[in-house]
Amino acid sequence: MHVVLVEPQIAPNTGSIIRLCANTGTTLHLVEPLGFALDDARLRRGGLDYHEFADVTLHPDVDTARATLNGRWFVFSAAGTQRFTDVEYRVDDVFVFGTERTGLSANVLGDPRNQRTLTIPMRPTSRSINLANAVSIVVYEAWRQLDFSGAGPRVTPSALAVEALGDEAGGQP
Repeated sequence: MHVVLVEPQIAPNTGSIIRLCANTGTTLHLVEPLGFALDDARLRRGGLDYHEFADVTLHPDVDTARATLNGRWFVFSAAGTQRFTDVEYRVDDVFVFGTERTGLSANVLGDPRNQRTLTIPMRPTSRSINLANAVSIVVYEAWRQLDFSGAGPRVTPSALAVEALGDEAGGQP
């Protein structure tokens, strides 16, 4: 699976998405311009120590990203009419999200090569969902449909899990 962030502006959101991608085996593609530097401390803080485990590619524009990703492109918009849960996902699918403030441009949304424009249901009075949360919702649904391919038991359980669960967490209390 691939996540494409088009012109992300908020470093902590992208950092959280880097962490998500590292934990799910999803490749992250960032389309310039970015609203932050890749060495931004807020980006690193959001991703904690997962940056080294994530596969992240930087693209100068959407067309360059599209040229390297051959899977079905699903673009996401609050104005979409088809729910993201109504799709049978494949391992090479591409999930495209726009900038936090304005979403995807009309050019990206209207590209005839897109498979579909999808939405995440919300309450009628809601405007949008935080970008990192939206990406998480979609990636985990797709990964669930793919039977969590690549997942397995944690190699190193957290200290809190060991304290709370003992042997269930993979360690002694």
